[in-house]
Amino acid sequence: MQKVSQEALLEAGVHFGHLKRKWNPKMLPYIFAERKGIHIIDLNRTAEKLEEAASVLKFMAKSGKKILFVATKKQAKEIVKEAAKRVNMPFVTERWLGGMLTNFSTIRKSVKKMQTIEKMLADGTLDSTTKKERLVLTREKDKMERVLGGISNLNRIPSALFLVDISHEHIALKEAQRLNINTFGIVDTNSDPTKVDFAIPANDDAAKSVAIITEYIIAAIAEGLAERSANAGDDDSDVDFEEQERRRFEKGLEVEEGGGDAKKPGAGAAGRKRGTGGGGPGAGGGAGRSRAKPSGPPRK
Repeated sequence: MQKVSQEALLEAGVHFGHLKRKWNPKMLPYIFAERKGIHIIDLNRTAEKLEEAASVLKFMAKSGKKILFVATKKQAKEIVKEAAKRVNMPFVTERWLGGMLTNFSTIRKSVKKMQTIEKMLADGTLDSTTKKERLVLTREKDKMERVLGGISNLNRIPSALFLVDISHEHIALKEAQRLNINTFGIVDTNSDPTKVDFAIPANDDAAKSVAIITEYIIAAIAEGLAERSANAGDDDSDVDFEEQERRRFEKGLEVEEGGGDAKKPGAGAAGRKRGTGGGGPGAGGGAGRSRAKPSGPPRK
């Protein structure tokens, strides 16, 4: 993976921050200077953080994990959408639905409904219905497609989120934090970089700035996917973390079963004599049957 060029970052306007009066004090380590009331971002720190985030995302892609791209800002949505499609990653670029992660099962039901309508429109099932009914279903499908089309192939909660402008995408960020999902984000001088796991200090308003950051991230993910395909024959390298944990769990069960009778539940109690357990009437099986019959004449 090639290092990002500072000249390219400079030409894209990555270094331009917000006005000084709008700054977040936690961004101080990433600010180089102030020019005419505008903060200038340190491109050395930008390149450093960008390469760090790209390296982690590459490893996650190589492990078979899904990264969800979130960018609902007007100047960033098309850039992120096209980039995510190239590496077959899920994306949200229209509107973030509340509960898209924390209420994922309900979102999946909406996605299945959308896919059902698409199938019915394609195979001619709705030919027997009226024109008005088909029009209503078509409009409903188009509406869901705009919002849910990017996550139609997402069958489980993603392992990471890549956010453009973490202040604008604060709802998605809170849901990811609640579920302990790794977060990566482009952070401008008016945002809090401590809210994301991997902050990339950069201009999140300019389309060129968003494009160069996103393209570098996508290139790293593409390299990870290529290495995953190249190592498809290697069992350990082509298995994601969840599959590895499942195998370790099964191996642990096999070790416990083959470790002797002492590890099996109730193995030691099987050879004990009944009736020697003491305490309570009938606790010892034979102890209740060995009582002597009372002597003397039977009662009339």
